[in-house]
Amino acid sequence: MSFETMPSLMAPGDYYLSGNEAAAEGALAAGCDFYGGYPITPSSEVMEHIAERFGELGRTFVQMEDEIGSLCSALGAAWAGAQAMTATSGPGLSLMMEALGYAAFTETPVVIIDVQRAGPCTGQATRVGAGDIMQVKWGSHGDYQVIALAPWSVQEMYEMTVECFRLAETYRVPTILLAEEAVGHLHERVRIPPSVSVARRDRDPEPPPFGTDAADGVPPMPCFGDGAKLMVTGSTHDARGYRKTEDGAVHERLVNRINRKVLDHRAEICRTEEYFLEDARYALVAYGFTARSSLHAVKQLRAQGLPVGLLRLQTLWPFPVAAVAALGQRVECLLVPEMNLGQVEGEVRKHVGCRVEGFHQVNGEVIHPDRLAAWVKEAVRCPAT
Repeated sequence: MSFETMPSLMAPGDYYLSGNEAAAEGALAAGCDFYGGYPITPSSEVMEHIAERFGELGRTFVQMEDEIGSLCSALGAAWAGAQAMTATSGPGLSLMMEALGYAAFTETPVVIIDVQRAGPCTGQATRVGAGDIMQVKWGSHGDYQVIALAPWSVQEMYEMTVECFRLAETYRVPTILLAEEAVGHLHERVRIPPSVSVARRDRDPEPPPFGTDAADGVPPMPCFGDGAKLMVTGSTHDARGYRKTEDGAVHERLVNRINRKVLDHRAEICRTEEYFLEDARYALVAYGFTARSSLHAVKQLRAQGLPVGLLRLQTLWPFPVAAVAALGQRVECLLVPEMNLGQVEGEVRKHVGCRVEGFHQVNGEVIHPDRLAAWVKEAVRCPAT
């Protein structure tokens, strides 16, 4: 794996973009040259912007018949040498689960932008939610890893999309931008840098493409046409890609490696931000758009004398265990606000010994800072039983 600095496709400077437009531009800057998609609210603007810009740049855009075909076409494009992606929302993500497991097991780098809406099922197509956190990690069967990032601003929709491509290529793993409708449709100023760092995969056709003794656990990924005589199967396979569906040792070695290559690099992958935690007795743990409300609420509460801080999770998968566990040793209580019924709250509880309280809102609206501040004061004074 090597890295290359590439000039940005947009002239450096400030732009006024929506989150979905910024994500599309981030993909372009990262070198995305194949998009297989299907329109679905509230992610459709990603596809629309990509389609227009790909036409200008001579890159390949295909509107597929559904979300199953969208992700499958992107996986095929990746094995043909493309940096490939798709975008969707909850119902489309549900259709992609089999292909997501295939991507993880065949170690196919692909980027999925999931602009979450209120679910389950069709739910509220135009309203916000954050209910896909567990689905992207556990929605396909078996043991596997994905990487998932949670942006809280339009700026991060751009930057984290670039980062998704870098991570997908570095670890040969499906990588998801877990956005939300509130960020996807938000319009803000975005600063486009002069250049971005992009990953270049190792396409050496000689070593085995599905097994390695290297410390990072990531084998090279030659593409069709590179002379590697590739065999790519979703069945259990050895280092050369031969099916070994009756060999338990081969299966165990493969499953352990595709998990270890991500989990062993958790420290490099996981990112968090701390706000006002130096003297905090209580701390919010938040992500995505809700972290914006949380920071505003924290500032309100500190002005009223309450020693509260914020840990913002920029990475959701692999879960940033070290940062959460360390914070749990420093404070009396962790407070986890979410636009779901406690998906990340459950993860927090696994890794701390202190008190954990959750705030859950599933009415299709963002969590207002005033409501959140009032809940924090009540939770601190009167612990839930």
